Amino acid sequence: MSLSSSQSKNSEHKGSHDIDSGRRVLANYASALLALANTLDDSFSAALDIFDNVKGRVVVTGMGKAGHVGAKITATLASTGTPAMFVHPAEASHGDLGMITKDDALFILSNSGETSELVDILSYAVRYGIPTVALTGRLDSTLARAATVTLTYPVHDEACPMGLAPTTSTTMMVGLGDAVAVSLLERKGFSPDDFHKFHPGGQLGKQLLKISDLMHKGDALPLVTADTPLGEMIVIMTEKSFGCAGIVDSDGRLSGIFTDGDLRRAFLKPDLTTPAGELMTADPKHVSADSMASEAILIMNESNITTLFVTEDSRPIGILHLHDCLRAGIA
Repeated sequence: MSLSSSQSKNSEHKGSHDIDSGRRVLANYASALLALANTLDDSFSAALDIFDNVKGRVVVTGMGKAGHVGAKITATLASTGTPAMFVHPAEASHGDLGMITKDDALFILSNSGETSELVDILSYAVRYGIPTVALTGRLDSTLARAATVTLTYPVHDEACPMGLAPTTSTTMMVGLGDAVAVSLLERKGFSPDDFHKFHPGGQLGKQLLKISDLMHKGDALPLVTADTPLGEMIVIMTEKSFGCAGIVDSDGRLSGIFTDGDLRRAFLKPDLTTPAGELMTADPKHVSADSMASEAILIMNESNITTLFVTEDSRPIGILHLHDCLRAGIA
């Protein structure tokens, strides 16, 4: 059944209104985050000092939507080199305060700064001298006054047209929490290698695999010298099954490569005594063992090749085939 003209117009009107609503929300967030960026001051650095110097963990807590944001911030901190855990404030009042030690620091989230469920955990921190960073929308709140350092975000209309649902405020919470985590990451000199340690699974972990994790080495390398005759080189290529042979000079440095494609061209005028040095492609592509496997994929794709020698001081120490990367889930 086809839509009537009035139904079609009504549908178009709804679609246009939906898009306008979505754009308004996102524009609201964009302006709020820009305003937030312009308010950062020395208190931000002071908060980083607390978290950077903590001997234990950063304990994040919050109630309701702030709690959901806190759980996300906890995960971001932990995955970027700052040990962290989330403690639910209501559970803290029923025994989970025992999870928090004097070596920890608290990161307490509350838009109003007056959330009643936070009283026990805040009192506990004050009693035992546990440093506390508050993240709140009100600098004059009970939480802000009790905290060691307070991070606030500017007053801004919620994206919710009724001004009731936490939307823009929680977005600024997330933004400020991420700013803390990333700034700590940069302070600590957190590297891609460190990141991989905490992300061994999933696609992200695969993309961070090093070539050294995948390469073949030792006796698996198909290597010959420049004076190796073609017939002998074919035997080595067949035994090693990489579809190529690397040619090394008298110092063991990689000087060329001979591939299956070169072999087909050589057999246009076959002579099994021809030395490898006369048939090889000089200065082949090669990579270092500490490069990311995804970089090897890029080189192979750009050069239309399937194999790379891995070198150290120009000497072959490994070999990597495209299939090794594909088996590891790197594409």
